Amino acid sequence: MATAYNSDFKMGTNKELLGRGIKYLSGALPLLFIGPSVIYNAFMNQQNVWHYLVLAIGIIACIAAVVLMFKGLQFIMKALFND
Repeated sequence: MATAYNSDFKMGTNKELLGRGIKYLSGALPLLFIGPSVIYNAFMNQQNVWHYLVLAIGIIACIAAVVLMFKGLQFIMKALFND
């Protein structure tokens, strides 16, 4: 009798890669809030001399958040699907 579950086929999760991916995502989480807040602050203080520097820092924080999220999801997918 054939069963739907084959005992020879066993997929496991790579815990090290999963932890690494979660670390990347936890690093991206604060940047998701800090980046737009800094950009908003830069646009509210356009008369200030440091306007462009603060704006650049905010844009860099947003880009870093996107990169960290991408890398974190990439590690999680590798951990789940054993790539």
